Order: sequence, then C-alpha cells, then structure tokens
Amino acid sequence: MNEWLLLLLVCLGAFFAGFMDAVVGGGGLIQVPLLMLLFPELSHVQIIATNRMASVAGTAVAAFQYFKAIGIDTMVVLIVGSTAAITSFGGTFVMRLIPPDVFKPMLLGVIAVLAIYTFMKKDLGSAHVIKYQGNAYWLVCAGIGTVIGFYNGFIGPGTGSLLVFAFVSIAGMSFLHASASSKIVNALADGASLIGFLINKAVIFKLAIPMMASNMLGAYVGSRAAILKGNAFIRYLFLGVIGLLMLRLSWDLLKGWLE
Repeated sequence: MNEWLLLLLVCLGAFFAGFMDAVVGGGGLIQVPLLMLLFPELSHVQIIATNRMASVAGTAVAAFQYFKAIGIDTMVVLIVGSTAAITSFGGTFVMRLIPPDVFKPMLLGVIAVLAIYTFMKKDLGSAHVIKYQGNAYWLVCAGIGTVIGFYNGFIGPGTGSLLVFAFVSIAGMSFLHASASSKIVNALADGASLIGFLINKAVIFKLAIPMMASNMLGAYVGSRAAILKGNAFIRYLFLGVIGLLMLRLSWDLLKGWLE
C-alpha cells in the first residue's frame, strides 16, 4: 500500500480515536489495532509508544474542554494522577517482558470486559452520588490510580474507559464528572509513561506527529459532543465501536492459530 495512503488512514483513525477517547475513553482501542493492521512490521512496544505520544495531546485538549464545562475535584485529580503516573511509568518496563502472541489476546480480553460491563450497566453514570467520605474516599482514589496507572503503562488501550468506569462504579461519580476527572488523570499518566517509552527509544515519530494533530482535532470535536449529547449517545457509540474491534481482533487471532 502507498505510504501516503497509509499515513492518511492512520490519521483518520487517530481523529476517530481522539473523538472516542474524549467521549468515553478507549481511543487506544481504535489506534492500537489500526497500527497493528497497517504496520505489522512494528513491535507491540513501538505501537503502544507511538499511540501514547499521539494520544497525550488529544487527552489534554479533551481535559481542558471538560474542565471549562464541568469542573473537577482537584484533590481527586492530584491523588489519582500522582499514583497513576508512578505506576504507569513502571508499567512501561514490565511491558517489554510480554511477547506479542500474549499481548493480542490480553487486548481482546480487555475489550470484551468493557463491552459486557457497558451493556449490562444501562444507567451507568446517570447520578453523581459519592459512595465514600473523608479518608476512605482518598484511599479509594489512590487505589484506583495505582491499578489503572500500572495498566496504562503495561498494556495501555482502554485506560480512559477503565478510569471512567472505576470512578463511576467504585467512587459513585456521574458520567460527566468521571469523564472530566479521568481526562486530566489520564494526561498525567500518559505523560509519565511516555517518558519511559522515549527513554526506550520506542516512539516512531514520523507516525506519531501527524497522528497527534489528528487526535487533538478529534478530541476537541468529541468532548464538545459528549458535553452536549450526554450519556445515551456515548454508551451506544462506544458499544458499536468496541463490538467491531472485537470482531477484528478475533479474526486476527483465529488466522494466527490456523496458520
């Protein structure tokens, strides 16, 4: 396939990934499989590193839009962001120990869990009722940041969605409050893990830079759509996209097992 056509396709994917990531998280669930499909010669570490650099700027754009429209709980962001940043940085070095034939089934498993959870929870994030008070709330937030941050550095795709769902299902936030907080936390964790990838010289800059611009544009459009249209729009869109990705990855795995 022509190099310019490949670049166009990956930038279109980055735009849609930025849109999806801003709406409900999980932009990496679009960008990562697309990079795997279009650039099979890249290692899974290079793919995740390139995706990470492209998504950092888009996440920051979405975070700013949510901050203006919804506001944030500063203490929650600081606690979750700091714990996530530390464990995300460490997770990048653990990833190098995982072979590609293990990585793809892990990614498919994450997508399947998100799909089932979203489908079953039809009222996900409809009310903002915090389940914990005082120190218990801060400990819960620190636990969320530690686990999700390590996942972010170790696997990556779906981190935003997992963080939103953790805030909603464990902490009791509404969807929009969870999205606003998760974007800022995700930006901190992404930035920390990106440092690890840059140290490892895993980023493919000729792909990451144009993808970054596309991701930022998609994030702006997506965050505005989420704020205006709300939870029902987000839920249906997310289920449709991850359903297609599950089919795509399942087919790739099936072909690999049959060869």
